[in-house]
Amino acid sequence: MTVHVTHDDAATPTPTDTAETAWQELSAALTDEAPDIAGRDDLVVTITPGAGGGAPGRFLPHQATIELDGTHLGKVDPATVAPAIDADRVRYPVTWGVFAHECAHAAHSRWEPPGGTPPSVIDAAMSLEESRIEAVHVRRRPDDRTWLRAASTKLILEEVRATSEDRASAAHTAALLLARADAGILVWEELGSLTSKVRELLGTDTLRQLREIWQEAHRTADDDTDAMIELGRRWCAALGTDPDATPPKPGTTEPDGTPTPLAKAVTAALTEVDTNTTAALPGDHTAEKAQAKRDEEKARHTALRTAARIFSTDTPGSSRSAVSGTRAPTTEERQAARRLARSLSTAGIRDRTTVKTNSATPPGRLRMRGALAADAQRAAGAMPTAEPFTRISRQMTPAPPLRLGIACDVSGSMRRFAKPVASAAWILAHAARHTQVDAVTATVIFGRHVHPITYPDTAPANVSEFNCRDDWEDLSGAVEALDGALELAAPGAARLLVIVSDGDYRNHLREQGQRRIDRLRAHGCGVLWLVPDRRSSKPLDGVTVLALDDPAATAQAIGRSATQTLRAAR
Repeated sequence: MTVHVTHDDAATPTPTDTAETAWQELSAALTDEAPDIAGRDDLVVTITPGAGGGAPGRFLPHQATIELDGTHLGKVDPATVAPAIDADRVRYPVTWGVFAHECAHAAHSRWEPPGGTPPSVIDAAMSLEESRIEAVHVRRRPDDRTWLRAASTKLILEEVRATSEDRASAAHTAALLLARADAGILVWEELGSLTSKVRELLGTDTLRQLREIWQEAHRTADDDTDAMIELGRRWCAALGTDPDATPPKPGTTEPDGTPTPLAKAVTAALTEVDTNTTAALPGDHTAEKAQAKRDEEKARHTALRTAARIFSTDTPGSSRSAVSGTRAPTTEERQAARRLARSLSTAGIRDRTTVKTNSATPPGRLRMRGALAADAQRAAGAMPTAEPFTRISRQMTPAPPLRLGIACDVSGSMRRFAKPVASAAWILAHAARHTQVDAVTATVIFGRHVHPITYPDTAPANVSEFNCRDDWEDLSGAVEALDGALELAAPGAARLLVIVSDGDYRNHLREQGQRRIDRLRAHGCGVLWLVPDRRSSKPLDGVTVLALDDPAATAQAIGRSATQTLRAAR
């Protein structure tokens, strides 16, 4: 190892040393993964450019070693490879597939041709072994099929691309490609034109005989040497090949230098396999997840800033919407708030849980097996330890805290509904005061601007009435303000956003509001939309809609809808 020595005698690795260390660390990481895939813990894996003896990979049974050619990592830096993480493997599917294939050899190639076996017989049996070990492997580890498919474009193409236009080449192609379809790795539809070409060169009867042979190989035990050698002999007999002849080295081209039709069919089939496999690979969503995390952080900070601006000071600016006055709530509104409070107290409760306990004494259901065991213990003079009685109890899960945000539309289209909107806002906000859970609520009105009506941790004493004159609906600002003030996107509480509006917005305002609502719903916040008139209202997508007639009279309906919304959101 070459190092540069500094004046303080500290050794600094050269770039070559750094690359070598990365390959060594990756080899060690793959060695750690091999026992799970191969089912044996004595394997050593080496990956480095040029390893594999000229093949993408190879298994050396007498050394218990797997070698992988690191060049198939492509542009992936070996120092960044983390094979223990499933999601990381999509960056190098071919290398991982070759690794899985060699692990399949390590797990299932337990036979060796005895001395004196004719070379063509050995060649045929070894070709059959390629699909046999993959057929056995995917029965044991079906999820590895995707990786084996990805590797096939290298494992097979390296061997069959150099293909002459003769029976021997067609048979070799069939053993490596068509047999993998029966092994469950490839799909027959991907091999349609290739199958036709192989049938043309071999004949229908010969191809049928070869298929019967590789199907029998797929059923052969890992250590059945005699059976595999016999299948190799049958393969040679079906082709009329001299068993003692040296297997020919196939050519790649026609006399004029162009690829043979068989070679073209092989390339086309493997190209389709590669396309289908790439499309089916699980996506590497690391970048998307990182961006989503950044977007969520940005949305959270925006909501906090909006809440701080809206709830710290009320600056109406040029808005014509304002609270026109207050009034004392009516008896019906007070009663409606208490009825709604009862509903909200249990709205966030999860389903009852079932607890099963055993005991030595009643009450409970007597289990005869346990009773007999207790009798046997007594007869033997032992202290009975059996618990023959089973009792089932059901318990309610405690209700979580409640966070309730209320946003009321005060744009011009809501003018004739101003009174029921004001009433509904008070009933919803005041109901939180009477709930039996930790409840926090806040209310805003939105038109051209967003204004607070009820602040967090306060209960409205009077009903606020307001004008509806604006020509704008800042729904997104209202949602952001309530989200930031009440943490509607954060777990740990039952969260409900109630919007009172006819939904008559401009397109871009609808889109902005829809994005805010979609985000809250994705984080488990329920959204209940109260409309003044079902026929003319246009609520946004994904919300629970309830018609707002007489708010006091419909308090129970509001409570039921709130309960349904909260339970559907979790």
